[in-house]
Amino acid sequence: TTPAQAARRVAASYTRRSTEAGGNWQAYVSVADPAGSPVVAVAAEADRRIEAYSVNKIAVATAVLDKVDRGLLTLDQRVEVTAAIVVPGGDGIFSLDGAYPSSVTLGHVLANLLTVSDDTAVRLCGLVCPAAEINAILVGKGFPNTQVEPVANPNRFFLGTSTPRETHDLLRALVAGTLLSPASTTFLLGLLRSPVAFTDGIRRTMSSDERARIATKAGWFADARHEAGVIFDRSGAAVLTYALFADGQADPDNFGATHPAVQARAAMGPRFLAAVDRLAGAGTSYRMAARRPSNGG
Repeated sequence: TTPAQAARRVAASYTRRSTEAGGNWQAYVSVADPAGSPVVAVAAEADRRIEAYSVNKIAVATAVLDKVDRGLLTLDQRVEVTAAIVVPGGDGIFSLDGAYPSSVTLGHVLANLLTVSDDTAVRLCGLVCPAAEINAILVGKGFPNTQVEPVANPNRFFLGTSTPRETHDLLRALVAGTLLSPASTTFLLGLLRSPVAFTDGIRRTMSSDERARIATKAGWFADARHEAGVIFDRSGAAVLTYALFADGQADPDNFGATHPAVQARAAMGPRFLAAVDRLAGAGTSYRMAARRPSNGG
């Protein structure tokens, strides 16, 4: 298998499954080539600026970790979770606590932001990195279209916009080590590759070892169902990067695994992995520590 052959297989799977699901798709997918530039497998309206929803939580975390890298924040500093800051009925666990105020570390906030996609964690990030600062950091890193949407309260924001290409390129910069420090890169990728990270889409029909080779973040709101991430080779080097944005499919009130766009991504996932399974990735290898279930004690 060559990167070009793998890219053709990825493209065929994407075309088939997205067509079956219907609706609107915007995407950018590439296969790494250690001998040169990545091979583009899918480029569908790749520069269209669209609402990224929770996929942009990766960008929010990037801005927060940039401040950590500059010594302005620390992962062990504490933030207060008040009843007023909790998003009622939002995704995640903070809204389930039922006992406020509480105090958590910034590392705990980011862990919930990127695994269970906690909505209150967005507001907690805003306490230490306001909307205007997030946007300025992202522009400075070369992502002018990946921006949160400010509101009257400077510490709050909607998750804003991106393009498939910019989301893809942000992930590529992350695994290349040019976006954040090595420690912050390892931390962020560890969250996106963890067993508790999103499993309804690309990672659904996979073993635990296969899931550990994929860093992924989904975003869902209204009729949109998005997902972006990275597939790693067996040594931990990035071999495929995907940004898949979809909206307008049937059953918009279904936020479960049977939504047409989510089912389409679940079918793409094993095909994408199989297409690149014999290829070597490019760049730094990020090995995951073995995860073992616990029975307490």
